[in-house]
Amino acid sequence: MKEKILLGAWSEEKLDGLITDAAKIKDVGERIAFLSGQFLSAPYEESTLIGDAATPERLVINIEAFDCFTFIDCIEAMRLSRSFVNFHENLVRIRYIEGIVRYDMRNHFFTDWSQHNANFVQDRTREIGGKNIETFTKTLNRKSDGSYFLSGIGSFKRTILYIPSELVNKAICERLQTGDYIGIYSDLPGLDVSHVGIIVKVGPAICFRHASSTAQKVVDQDFSEYISGKPGIVILRPY
Repeated sequence: MKEKILLGAWSEEKLDGLITDAAKIKDVGERIAFLSGQFLSAPYEESTLIGDAATPERLVINIEAFDCFTFIDCIEAMRLSRSFVNFHENLVRIRYIEGIVRYDMRNHFFTDWSQHNANFVQDRTREIGGKNIETFTKTLNRKSDGSYFLSGIGSFKRTILYIPSELVNKAICERLQTGDYIGIYSDLPGLDVSHVGIIVKVGPAICFRHASSTAQKVVDQDFSEYISGKPGIVILRPY
């Protein structure tokens, strides 16, 4: 099925230049900060991907509007790339298990990245959290009433490590790095996280860069303020 490509104000030529410039930045985190910064204020939009249990999956490349997860998968694909064509290839590798464009092969959950994209990112929650971690085994995709969040993919058990927000202290914040992908742990049955974003450090400030449904655009917010009152965080680090 034909792909859907939405570039907004960008062109393939401009994106090619952006990705080429980013590839010159050796530090992985700074490359992610540079790339993600180009999309600050980009509109928020839900359900931009095409495919479900009843609809054939169709590859969507959309950089004119993002939800929280398509924001980070586009940025991660760009940071691994050297050209627009390479970005296209890497987006398929990141979004889909074994690069197979099919609904049941899509990485629907944040922790799918550490399971299926371990050659791009690693779960560093235990290392960064130290003694301040909690472990919980969940049946992902299964609600408390036994129904599915997403029909067509079934449910499966996974042990989630997270740092409770009230235990995210100064030492943990110092261990965070620009470019870390942060999942906001969900205490709902069946979900690993409720939201995702990127850590960006500027001097002593730690920002959480994300596609916000509240602000309806990609924004930077103070990290400590953002996670206050939320259950906790899961940390994936690109390398």
